[in-house]
Amino acid sequence: MTVWGWLQIALLFLLILALTKPLGRYLTRVFAGERTLLSPVLAPVERGIYRIIGVDPEREQGWTGYAIAVVLFSAIGLLLLYAQERLQGFLPFNPQGLPGVKPDLAFNTAVSFTTNTNWQNYAGETTMSYLTQMWGLAFHNFVSAATGLAIALAVIRGFTRRRATALGNFWVDITRATLYLLLPLCIVLSLVFVWQGVPQNLNAATEATALQGQAQTIAQGPVASQEAVKVLGTNGGGFFNANSAHPFENPTPLTDLLEIAAILSIGAALTYTFGQMAGNTRQGWAFFAVMSIIFLAGVCFTYWAEARPNPALAGLHIDQTLVNLEGKETRFGVAASSLFAVATTATSCGAVNAMHDSFTALGGMVPLIFMDLGEIIFGGAGSGLYGILIFAVLAVFLAGLMVGRTPEYLGKKIEPFEMKLVALAILIVPASVLGFSALASVTQPGLAGLSNAGPHGFSEILYAFSSTTANNGSAFAGLNGNSTFYNTTLGLAMFFGRFLILIPAIALAGSLVRKQVVAPGPGTFPTTGPIWVALLVGVIVIVGVLTFFPALALGPVVEHLLGSAGQTF
Repeated sequence: MTVWGWLQIALLFLLILALTKPLGRYLTRVFAGERTLLSPVLAPVERGIYRIIGVDPEREQGWTGYAIAVVLFSAIGLLLLYAQERLQGFLPFNPQGLPGVKPDLAFNTAVSFTTNTNWQNYAGETTMSYLTQMWGLAFHNFVSAATGLAIALAVIRGFTRRRATALGNFWVDITRATLYLLLPLCIVLSLVFVWQGVPQNLNAATEATALQGQAQTIAQGPVASQEAVKVLGTNGGGFFNANSAHPFENPTPLTDLLEIAAILSIGAALTYTFGQMAGNTRQGWAFFAVMSIIFLAGVCFTYWAEARPNPALAGLHIDQTLVNLEGKETRFGVAASSLFAVATTATSCGAVNAMHDSFTALGGMVPLIFMDLGEIIFGGAGSGLYGILIFAVLAVFLAGLMVGRTPEYLGKKIEPFEMKLVALAILIVPASVLGFSALASVTQPGLAGLSNAGPHGFSEILYAFSSTTANNGSAFAGLNGNSTFYNTTLGLAMFFGRFLILIPAIALAGSLVRKQVVAPGPGTFPTTGPIWVALLVGVIVIVGVLTFFPALALGPVVEHLLGSAGQTF
């Protein structure tokens, strides 16, 4: 561990802190339909979109209408992407002449990009045509992120509106999220990436001769535009197989810092948006504090674990003066690699493929824990905010039991129906992760995909289903997921992790939005101060320990105790 390493971590956190308030205020204005700096240009475009799709922006939806719109939009998008993948061999902008994607992989990829997971069982540069990358995958990078933002705003309205019946209009929310937020930011960030050396072209791969005389194929294409929406929308889904570990996607220290900041910025800003819409910004800062405490604890622990000699290499007469650099981004250092790994798993952005397999057992455990908590530590575009609100309801329910008072949050009573929805949303993650992991661990098709036996092999399986259920998309490497068994089961895990959480979240908001606000009394539990922050952190940690620690102990913890760092050689 070095001073420069700690300064990198501090700089990134200060940058996120600086962005949270202005971006959060901007989001509030956008989704309230208020005038912004971009309104003179984009407002006519927005109105034109509503006319084309036949939507009345003043007509709001109840929770059932909102949920149905989300599911139908996602289902149609999934089918269209599947068809494009299968037919890409007959479509234009395919200079490499790549054939159509096989059925099970096309299903897995279509579900992956529709659910904002972006798990990739393929090498992008050798599997997907430019048209599929630009039109199919990049389109879903925008709309899946915009869908998450729309759901977050609907849930916020449910918590903050007083005695209403509607949560907003999904078609309006997704249009504004795309038009006023994702598109402008992506255009600016894409240009910065091009300036820093990220390719943006439609050229075929370059055939070169290396220094030792062998032929080399250098893939390129429309990388910068895909990279920008990948990180801003917490998508993952890199243009290249190595994702942001590839120098064409992440060439300089500046792009590395900007990518991590972009991954975290929208999730952090939504906490301030929540506080503004609740009429009490301290509510939002309390959530920001909870996320920051857990995030910084994870970063520091990972940095400590990776800034030590690798126990797996002990006795091999290897100089480990420079600590555990196996698989690291040595261009940026151990601290930056730790930051990127934790940031991408704290959110739903699998922007670094395979890196975590090169971590020590304990260092790799942190990304696994963050995903198993449900991507609530800043989280994905929208999903982190509504995820932590679900934990907030659980926390006030427990606090209410302790003081002998009907639990309430923001003045709205939490009753049995709301708690059933909370329980359903929280339990779906361990049910999917542990259920599919158990199936893969005891069946021949599941074991056939492993490159390692023992605890590390189990960690590969657990990581894969944690990543897909949490809609993260990062890979642990070592697991061959491109098989009929894994393409199908991982696709189902992504589907369950997205829709079986967001539907209860919308239903919870629909129940709360109709409730009368109760004036605070002597027994009201405070939800803005240090006590609230400590309680919420405690509830999140306890739920994680109770549901996942036995499984984690079989993988990373046992690996550490046995002295295995988890590398694949």
